Amino acid sequence: MTAPTAATTDAAATAPTTDTIGTTSTTGTTGTTGTTGIEVLHYSAFTSHPDGGNPAGVVLDAAALVDGKGTDAADAAMTAVAARVGYSETAFITERDEAARRYRLRYFSPLAEVAFCGHATIATAVALAERDGPGELVFDTASGEIRVETTADGDGPPRATLTSVPTRSRPADPGTEIEPTLAALRWSADDLDPALPPHVAYAGNDHLVLAAATRERLADLDYDYDALEAVMRRHGWTTVHLVWRETPGGLANGLANGPAQGFVFHARDPFPVGGVVEDPATGAAAAAFGGYLRVLGLVDGPTRVRIRQGEDMGRPSDLLLDVTPGDPRVRVSGQAVPIPSTV
Repeated sequence: MTAPTAATTDAAATAPTTDTIGTTSTTGTTGTTGTTGIEVLHYSAFTSHPDGGNPAGVVLDAAALVDGKGTDAADAAMTAVAARVGYSETAFITERDEAARRYRLRYFSPLAEVAFCGHATIATAVALAERDGPGELVFDTASGEIRVETTADGDGPPRATLTSVPTRSRPADPGTEIEPTLAALRWSADDLDPALPPHVAYAGNDHLVLAAATRERLADLDYDYDALEAVMRRHGWTTVHLVWRETPGGLANGLANGPAQGFVFHARDPFPVGGVVEDPATGAAAAAFGGYLRVLGLVDGPTRVRIRQGEDMGRPSDLLLDVTPGDPRVRVSGQAVPIPSTV
């Protein structure tokens, strides 16, 4: 596969917990040189250890990037910071009501703005909880209102649970969507699980869901970066959510409304439209996938779904979903930890 190196696979372990990106600041461990004078926190989401999960930059005060600037200039400034940080996404708080714990949150990949990003939301919520204490937060995003509950988790890092916007899911078109994607992945139709048909699922942005028939097929990911990026841009997808179903009863956790059936899935998410080969934990795609399971009728009661992601790229991640048949929203929970400085 000829493609840019995934920043999430090699930069995370050496990135400092905090960067100050300013007119003369250069951070050697990430190669970031800034022009805006802002502080960027570094967190890894959906993990209890900084060597796992998906790294995200978090800017708790992006006023210097947006105040007094037009929309295009502000967007360009945030995109530039995200590119310098080098993670799949960096989150920026651009407006705030501290008394109500309500924030305007925007997300940028190294290439462009993203309407919604689950792992950066979890990282931002944990950063705020560590600063201000646990409780409920409200984020106003381009996709809508996202409520997040943060709680202490014993001796471990705080846990954050986001409630997605209403999800939806539809069958993917065989000719225009499935076939060109399989060609770019270098997969065949026989590589797919017939029990889990391809869909385009939404939870703030669109993701093509493809279920692999075997764990070996999921593990062997060597796709045509440019071809997949072109297909995804043509259809407006944020990632391709590749999954393999491990077991239909792997979790016996009880939910508030009664006992849950359990599902365990393994996932991988190519993200070439964001300039990243693969995401090690994708909360937005996980929420969309929860809605997909509901639409398929695989959820007939409050159900907990565990998604294991990032294992095949050396950054294991753990995402928990709570799905309820009558509710189009999906709850996604996970921990997040600061990435320690090595300098």
